[in-house]
Amino acid sequence: MSKKIVLDAPNLGTLEKKFLAGAIDSGYVSTIGPYVSRFEDEFARYIGADKAVSTQSGTSALYMALYELGIGKGDEVIVPALTFVASVNPIVNLGAIPVFADVDPRTWNIDPKDAEGRITRRTKAILPVHFYGNPCDMREIMKIAKRHKLYVVEDATESLGADFEGTYTGMFGHMGCFSFNGNKVITTGGGGMVVSRDKKRLGHIKFLVNQARDESRGYYHPEVGFNYRMTNVEAALGLAQMKRLDGFLEKKRSFNEIYRKELPFLTFQEEYKNAGSSWWFTCALFDRHVDVPRLQKRLAGKNIPTRRIFTPVTEFPPYRKYRRSGYGNSYGIYEAGLCLPSSTLNSAKDIYHVCGVLRSFMGR
Repeated sequence: MSKKIVLDAPNLGTLEKKFLAGAIDSGYVSTIGPYVSRFEDEFARYIGADKAVSTQSGTSALYMALYELGIGKGDEVIVPALTFVASVNPIVNLGAIPVFADVDPRTWNIDPKDAEGRITRRTKAILPVHFYGNPCDMREIMKIAKRHKLYVVEDATESLGADFEGTYTGMFGHMGCFSFNGNKVITTGGGGMVVSRDKKRLGHIKFLVNQARDESRGYYHPEVGFNYRMTNVEAALGLAQMKRLDGFLEKKRSFNEIYRKELPFLTFQEEYKNAGSSWWFTCALFDRHVDVPRLQKRLAGKNIPTRRIFTPVTEFPPYRKYRRSGYGNSYGIYEAGLCLPSSTLNSAKDIYHVCGVLRSFMGR
């Protein structure tokens, strides 16, 4: 094929240029300007929240959510071993202790039973990750949290538009966090968002990310704050992307259907009953006899980019001391898995081409 197939590049066009030009023409390009509040309001409306607070990144959104809930030194937070490291860094940055749980072999999400088995008297929160956009079993997780009086902070950074039993991810826990990094479902270049049903806590986060400035008293700062604000330019880009979100989701879900139909010999993530994934990324597991790194190189030779499944966080030097036993599913998925081209810049024809190459390589 002459057209370039892309893995996870953002889909940007004339609408984004229009909104960005509007932000530049307004003269507000930094952390003040009308687009920030408009983006927050539009996002809250979409997700079903009364209020949303934008941040500098998805990582800072997670940090602020945990900080606002009082997570600190010595507290334990249960998190899946199989996730991107940004899910875990804020826990340690706050002086808390990550307690890793294994994942369900079908959905690749945190296993509620395994998570509950790792709760101790020091556990203060559970941080489920909707892995690659696939919703966790939030009904069971919330039951566990209620039973043990724990906070729940949802890492919904990859799952904008995904739902569980009719409710969007991010709206189950005490806090929900999203990312708008360049490769996410929608992008603001960077940026993140915190949502919650607790408007008082969100109001405090909004105050804290603006250097804890009491604007009624000029430059007066009654608390230690953070510079975690989203810029007006980023928010303008986000507003344009929100207008295209439904189309992005439709395309990603259609790609997922094509992969499943054309590659029935591979194992894909499963959704829980009554859940709908955003399929931010479509990833698959290969048989044990397949050398995944070698396959990846062969695909690259055909101009088909892929990416390995996230390495279990327990493999990284700073986190090995927190490693316990019982992460077999997490490691198995990592070793056998590969992320396939999922950018909405691709066409259905591109995805069928990827499937054809994979079938030929696999002798199917």
